[in-house]
Amino acid sequence: MSTIPWYESFFGEDYSRIYGPFLPAQRTEQDVADIQAILQLPPQSQILDLCCGQGRHAVLLAKAGYQVTGLDLSQHLLEQAIKEANKQDVEITWIQRDMREIPFEQKFDAVINIFTSFGYLENENEDRRVIEQVAKALKPKGLFLLETVYQPKVIRSYTPHGIIHYADGMTVLEERQIDLRTSRNEIYITLLYPDGSQGKQHQSMRIYTLTELIHMLEEAGLEMLDYYGGLDQSPLSMDSRLVILSHRRS
Repeated sequence: MSTIPWYESFFGEDYSRIYGPFLPAQRTEQDVADIQAILQLPPQSQILDLCCGQGRHAVLLAKAGYQVTGLDLSQHLLEQAIKEANKQDVEITWIQRDMREIPFEQKFDAVINIFTSFGYLENENEDRRVIEQVAKALKPKGLFLLETVYQPKVIRSYTPHGIIHYADGMTVLEERQIDLRTSRNEIYITLLYPDGSQGKQHQSMRIYTLTELIHMLEEAGLEMLDYYGGLDQSPLSMDSRLVILSHRRS
């Protein structure tokens, strides 16, 4: 009997409670300013926010004058995104769909995938499908901006357990396991709610090196243009995140 993949159930109310406090408006505003600085696209350019979540970046990009499409699998997060877009009075095309199924061909000037939304799937072949879909959806010379965790940092900072206390009284316990053969990071999460009840969640991510991702991009017909240690274009280091800018070959 098959079980539901973790990424189909994780991105609900628990996700919002776990990560919400770490995503203040100022951080998102800076992210979007940095994204614009990297992409250097004129207003009205077509941008796909792949795994857009609650629309943090999509809404501000639309306010900045871009034509934005947001794609995500989570109905819960898309409902939040739609509410925020309506509140900010911006028009965005929202699509609820698996990131392996981007329903466009040569439409976008850029595709962005931000805040570690890559590596969720069951194996590398499925991750390759995502990049192939990105390449298909881009116009020739269209840009792909990927921002994610960097394997060396994850391994260097690894600890098997973690405890986070939240201002609302919730406590989150994490048990972590890294499989060095498969480069997969497993995180088992226990949520202790203020009312005494508990919740359980699980994350499983393939963590990639720069070399591996460049190879996957090239296989899909994308050429790397640059790489950084953050959206602020800081240098890549053993203790940074990983940002790769590539484009579709003509």
